Amino acid sequence: MIIQDFTAPQLEYYRTFCNFVGNEKKLFEFRAAGKTLDECCELLHMDLSSVKRISRKVNGKMINVTNTVNMRKWIAENYG
Repeated sequence: MIIQDFTAPQLEYYRTFCNFVGNEKKLFEFRAAGKTLDECCELLHMDLSSVKRISRKVNGKMINVTNTVNMRKWIAENYG
């Protein structure tokens, strides 16, 4: 999943409904800004395996809340 390719309303939908915590939230924001996993390692002061583990959690949460009908409805209601 390439987070930086999502639109601003889609990113906000995920921020609202994924309940990211701690490093998940940081990683999501770094990835949304186009940072590579290696850059995220440096920014989070973590090794690659730890960042990949967090990335899997982030992706899993995103998949769990992705429902295109609900997402489109929420975006329409909030972004017209």
